[in-house]
Parts: sequence; C-alpha cells; structure tokens
Amino acid sequence: MRRAIDDLLGAYDKLIMDPVHGGIPLYRHEIQVIDHPLFQRLRNICQNDILSLVFPGATHSRFLHSIGVMHVGSRMFRSMINAYLRERQLSSQVTLTMTQLDAIDYLAKIIRLACLLHDSGHSSFSHQFTQAAKIRDLMARPGRFEDLWKGVDTRTIYPETPTELEHEHYSVRVAFDVLNSLNLDDAGLQRDDVLGIMETTSVTPSERFCQHAETFWAFIAGADANAGALQTASTPRLVMDLLSSIVSGEIDADRADYMLRDGFHSSVTIGGFNLDHLLSNLRFGWTVDEPWLGLAITQKGLGALEDFVYSRYQMYRKVYAHKTALGFDWLLREAINEVLADPDTFEWVDLCLSDMSYFADLTDNFFWEAFRRKARKQPESYSKCIVDRVKLEHLDTRENLDADAQKAHRAYLATALGTDESDVVTCTMRARFSNIQDNFNGIKVLISEPVTRQRALKRITDVSAFFTKFEDGTITHFYQRPSLLRQH
Repeated sequence: MRRAIDDLLGAYDKLIMDPVHGGIPLYRHEIQVIDHPLFQRLRNICQNDILSLVFPGATHSRFLHSIGVMHVGSRMFRSMINAYLRERQLSSQVTLTMTQLDAIDYLAKIIRLACLLHDSGHSSFSHQFTQAAKIRDLMARPGRFEDLWKGVDTRTIYPETPTELEHEHYSVRVAFDVLNSLNLDDAGLQRDDVLGIMETTSVTPSERFCQHAETFWAFIAGADANAGALQTASTPRLVMDLLSSIVSGEIDADRADYMLRDGFHSSVTIGGFNLDHLLSNLRFGWTVDEPWLGLAITQKGLGALEDFVYSRYQMYRKVYAHKTALGFDWLLREAINEVLADPDTFEWVDLCLSDMSYFADLTDNFFWEAFRRKARKQPESYSKCIVDRVKLEHLDTRENLDADAQKAHRAYLATALGTDESDVVTCTMRARFSNIQDNFNGIKVLISEPVTRQRALKRITDVSAFFTKFEDGTITHFYQRPSLLRQH
C-alpha cells in the first residue's frame, strides 16, 4: 500500500529522456521489462520500416515508441482521474480511501505495462514484414501457433486457436515471457491482467483485478454504479474494456505517440496536435441503459479531437502514402521475398517465428545483412535497390481507382512508354477512414448543463459534423521498374 501511495505521488526509480515527451519516469518492474532481451531487440527495429530513405530523420525505433506509448497511456488515465476529482470537489468534499488509491494505482500500472509491451511482437521492418508474401505464408503455416506456445496452456489467454498470426499475437507471446521473468508480486500485479487488455486476447480477470474494478467503478459512477442494466453487468469486463481502449482504440496512446513521433522525426508539421489540450478534456463516461463505460470528451475539447483525427488523416496521405515511400515499401517486400528464396535464410526465419529463444534475432539488421549478401552476388536484384537506394521511377498518381481501372491505366502507361506491361508497377494504400463516424460514436461527448450542472452524454456525430466528412480513400501510385530490374 505504501508503494501505491509513493507511485501515485510521483515516486519513480529511473528517468528516460525522450525527444518527444521529455522526461519519462519508470518504475522498477518497468525497468526490468525494458532490460529484457526480447524488449531490447526493439532498438533494432525501425518504427517506419525504411521511411528514412525518403525522410532521413525517420530512423526512430519501436523501442522508444513503446516507452512513449506507456507514458501517454499513463497520462491519459491519470488525466481523467484528476479531472474527475477536480469536478467532484466543486460540488462536494472528496476524500480518497486507501482502497480506492490502491485500485487506481493497480489499473494505472497494468495500463502502463500493456502499452509498453503492445508492439513487442513486431519483427523486421515492422508492418512491411508481415505484408511480404512469403512471410504471410510462413505465419499462416498450420501448427505455427502451437509451436510458438509449445509447453504452455493457452486456453486462459486464447479460448480458440488463431488460424493466422499477426504481430499482435507475437506481442502477447513476448509479453508472456517477459512478465514471467519478473517478480510481479513485488509490484502487486497479475500477469494475465496485463495480457487481458492487449489486442487478440480473451482473458478472465484475476480476483485482484475484479476487486479493484468494483472499487474503481463504485468510485467513478457513484449513484449510477448499480442503476439500470449495470446491476447485472460484469463490472470487471466493463473496466477491462475501458483500459483496452486506452491501449488500442480510436483515441489511444499508440496513435497519439506515433503521430507526434513520426511527425517530429520526419520533420513535418502535419502530424501535430495539442496532446496536452486533448488529454485535459478526456473524461470517464458511462450510461446505465446499454450499459457502457468508456472514454468521453468535453464539448470544449472537440477541437483538439478534430485536430487529432485530421492530423492522422494527413499523415497517411502526405507521409505514409508518399509516392517514393510506397515505392520503397514495394521494393522492400520483394527484397524480403527474394532473400527468403535461400533455404538457410528461410529455415532460420521459420525457426525464429516458432521459438522465443530465437525471436530476439529477428531484427532489421538480420535482413540488411541478407540484402547486402544478395546484392553482392546478384547486382540485378531487389536487394541491390534497397542497399543502394535505387528507387522506382514514379509515373503517375490516381485516387479511388478500382481494380479494373488500375489495370487499364497500367496498360495505357506501358503502351505510352513503349515497354512491357510487367515493367509498370502499382502500389496502393487504402486509408480506411469511413469507419471514423461509427467508431467515434463509441466515444461520447460530455455536455454539462450550465444551471443544474447535470451531465449528459451525446453521440459525437450528434454534436460535431466533422466526423461525418471522412471516406475511405485509395491512393495508387504507378511506377516503372528501375532499369536494372527490367529483365525480371
């Protein structure tokens, strides 16, 4: 209990200096997570695959991003707690009990750990790794999940066996090993409670979590705690869903950090938004009829939320879908497929994807060395393009073309160039923004009546028309292969 009070008052064991957030405090058990080899490997995985070939400053790693997400997630939760206490104290004297302090501290700590470990399963070159065709085939191999979890009963984490693994499944697997290596009892934490708020899992909360969730819910909802449908609702599940939304949701710590971090290191301003203003206007929201417990935002904070969404939209269009960047992503995927044609490389990657004893070796450095070996032996190769930064020659960009229109335009360009159609490459990024309206309706706007001070929650699209303006957009870039590849 003394440790919980110290932590809530700001006691920490180490401070990491971050170029985006400044000083980030760490607790003892978090330092042990960061020092684990499976987490240290993230130093050698770039946040944005090979975006640095276009934006030279974008060499930042998954390592610091993960620590930044932990920091933002902690700030989100504590900001909502602080705002709640301020508003309660305006109308009545509020005194936190030791039980309530302990519950808040417990939930804050598992949010921090889940955020810290949320990307720990990323492999070489982050998202581009799993988009390479041969890697997709490897990760979908029958029995892969069983090999990865050999000797572990996974039924408390995954009631059903996943058929095709994603990096989120590997993050859970890494988190399982890392957390098992710690003495979590010293921190008063339960491993499965952390895993339970990470993506892909379905975990029954521990008895400790359930007790803290009941305490937290009674503290936050007050008279509403046992009203309406909430009488029969699973309070631990409501609280766990709330915490999950902080780790991975529409307003989550992951997006908040990577937009600021990618914008900062890419030296662009379109990824900027006022994080302090956004966090200061987040609130806990609940309704007794659904029942629902989740994030709410004050009406005056809508501008900050709109900036957050628009910044994300612009980062996809102007940075992630940049014509040169998408061209290099295509070359990278082909280079990965190319080096996996070597049986030794293929068998090693296969082993790393099945055994945590070797997974730490699967970093960007491994493939960079494979690319260099291939480039030396075969100068006319995709690997040579990556090593020497030989880019695809951009021809044209079109938006919202369907598959038939893309094929027709590709044929037209080949004819105009007098080249074979196979020499014209298309790279497409689909920005999925049509679900913004539906997803953000899960985040309520908190309306305070000026006279009665009564709280009312409204759907976000009933208050702001901004979130109805977004649609899915497909950006297609057309390229000609570099001359050294045209005989392929």
